Amino acid sequence: MSRLFGTDGIRGVVNAGLDAELAYKVGLAAAQVLSEEKKEGRPLFTIGKDTRISCDLLKGALIGGLCSAGADVLDLGTIPTPAVAWVTVDEEADAGIVISASHNPFEHNGIKIFNGRGFKLSDELEEKIEAIVLGGTDTVPRKTHEAIGQVHYVAPKASEDYIDHLVSTVESDLADLRILVDCANGAASATAARLFDRFPNLHTDVINADPDGVNINAGCGSTHLDSLSAMVKAGGYDLGVAFDGDADRCLLVSEQGGAIDGDQIMAACGRRLKQQGKLQGNTVVATVMSNIGLHRFFKGNDIQVVCTDVGDRNVLECMLAHGYQIGGEQSGHMIFLEHATTGDGELTALQFLDLLHHAGIPASELVADCRQYPQVLINIAVTDNAQKKTIMDSERLKRAVAEQEAELGENGRILVRPSGTEALIRVMVEAQTQEIAQTVAALLAKVIKNLC
Repeated sequence: MSRLFGTDGIRGVVNAGLDAELAYKVGLAAAQVLSEEKKEGRPLFTIGKDTRISCDLLKGALIGGLCSAGADVLDLGTIPTPAVAWVTVDEEADAGIVISASHNPFEHNGIKIFNGRGFKLSDELEEKIEAIVLGGTDTVPRKTHEAIGQVHYVAPKASEDYIDHLVSTVESDLADLRILVDCANGAASATAARLFDRFPNLHTDVINADPDGVNINAGCGSTHLDSLSAMVKAGGYDLGVAFDGDADRCLLVSEQGGAIDGDQIMAACGRRLKQQGKLQGNTVVATVMSNIGLHRFFKGNDIQVVCTDVGDRNVLECMLAHGYQIGGEQSGHMIFLEHATTGDGELTALQFLDLLHHAGIPASELVADCRQYPQVLINIAVTDNAQKKTIMDSERLKRAVAEQEAELGENGRILVRPSGTEALIRVMVEAQTQEIAQTVAALLAKVIKNLC
């Protein structure tokens, strides 16, 4: 991992590692690097944010850096991350910047950059930006007179164009379905109600769409499904939809109140694409975190599954390399490459609703044959990246994992990995019963804590 850019951009607690000075330098460096890539003319950046209290602070600093280095900016306001990627392509901009920390608490924030094709910036370009920031931005010339960049405010039009695009991806009118949508007090608060209102025969109620800067992801959204599940079941809804803070992921709740995770969404949508003859390579791309149940589902439906390392970036790279159509993560990041260049929660919700409407059966039945084996995930806090590496290289940990894998045999799975965005080591265990999974995960967590 590089010193600034992690697996999903730059992340940190604002004014405790990520501050306006750093954001200004990133803006300067990004404008310089993209100017070199562009060769002629000034680069054009789009910029969008979620609802965190710190977003305006960072956005102002980023725009200051971009304009000082001679880049123009399209300010999209509060808008989902995938919308920034889509608008970047639609407006033929050179890059797009998102200010968000996704599912994390409000005190965290982040800076993520897309290229002009709507894909996450390459490692090479990130390293060039990082080298300038860490080496000193005094090397970046500040523009004067008419060469200073300008800001254009295009938020209403940009979000409406994005919603138009989402609506165009489904043929059904979604008539007679009743859904409850949880916006996590995040970016979806600005678009979800307008999106689903485009379907007049779809009954939609929206909750947690009143952001105040600090309530994003707070007891709501895709990381906290309990309240949504209870409301869906009690209210007789056909489906519950939960977004995360920047709406690039989506989890669902069936009419019975049961969670429908990314694996089950992939299973249902992958099978439908196969039935329609649209599943390129007869393959779905998942990650090593995907449940054993997903693998057995695809085997039973004669569909190949390819697993990458954790992260939607890795999923996308595999899809692009081999021409695959659909991929995603258990956490709800879903990529439908026909319609989007990155994970898109609102697009995912529409695709599943379209499938649900055509199937004519309850959501619980639609995903019932993708059985989810009990899975336990424990996060163990570590000091820093150096300690992560030391622990992951430990022979004691490797022996403990091997012993437990032998005990589980073909009826379980263990994955121990360092987080790409936080000072954590994650232990994931799947087994035939919750009790077995919990016991094994706790044992391995104890080994890791003793190594700290």
